[in-house]
Amino acid sequence: MTPPSPPTPTPDAARLRRLRLLGIALMCGAVACFTCIDTTAKYLGRHYDIIEVVWARYVSALVLAFLVFNPLTRPGVLRTRRPLLQIGRSALLLGTTVFNFLALKFLQLDQALAIMFSTPLMVAALAGPMLGERIGPRRWAAIAVGLVGVVLVLQPGFGAVHPAAVLSVLAAACSAFYAIATRVLARFDSDATTLFYSNLLGVLLLTPLVPFVWTTPTDPLHLALMVMFGAFGSLGHYLLIVAHRHTPASVLSPFIYTQLLWVVAAGWLVFGDVPNQWTLAGAAVVIASGLYLVHRERVRRTG
Repeated sequence: MTPPSPPTPTPDAARLRRLRLLGIALMCGAVACFTCIDTTAKYLGRHYDIIEVVWARYVSALVLAFLVFNPLTRPGVLRTRRPLLQIGRSALLLGTTVFNFLALKFLQLDQALAIMFSTPLMVAALAGPMLGERIGPRRWAAIAVGLVGVVLVLQPGFGAVHPAAVLSVLAAACSAFYAIATRVLARFDSDATTLFYSNLLGVLLLTPLVPFVWTTPTDPLHLALMVMFGAFGSLGHYLLIVAHRHTPASVLSPFIYTQLLWVVAAGWLVFGDVPNQWTLAGAAVVIASGLYLVHRERVRRTG
């Protein structure tokens, strides 16, 4: 007896599937752009002071934001209903960038990223006391297990990981508070306003320091990378926004972790780095915990 053929998907179902696949592809492209930022920072950090590298990243992003939003013709971009929160959030982003770029001078890309993957776990833990979100015992257990994964990457007592790993932990902590502040600001200010202030504060704080550490780029590749810094970040965030427009966040969230594949490839191709078993094991635990939190969030919303 001939088995029945599978039902032909309706036009709406086929369109929905295509949009989801497009969103997933855009998400993977976004995390590839973020990998380019870290790879560029690590590469330039070998030739220039970190303050100059971070400054170049913020200046290029600010110039690009100015060209896109042009506050001269759209003065509303500069109006914020929560100026102190904007400043605090921008300072947290600056702290994340500085700590991360400093860590990348000494750590492999995959080591730094595995630790940064703990950011969603920290956000989940902070969402309770800071945003009033209920955190059940299962989510607390997932957070605890994820932090065990971070400990595996850090390898305390074994001396295999550079002490700069602590800087990655600080970067992840700043990033978690930054994410909480971003959630709150989304209720009051536009994305354009928040993005503009994020870059503006970094430039204002770092510019007075740059003359003391400045090294004029003479290599055309170095100069090109400094100019492209902002483009990598802006393109990555644009792809992220478009991806969420086509595909639910619950579907996209797991694909954030594909960044580990990008950084392993970039670390090997650019720096000749190969991840060790502790980094891979710790990253696997952190990713599994993050995916479980995504699952619990999906259950909570549909329950």
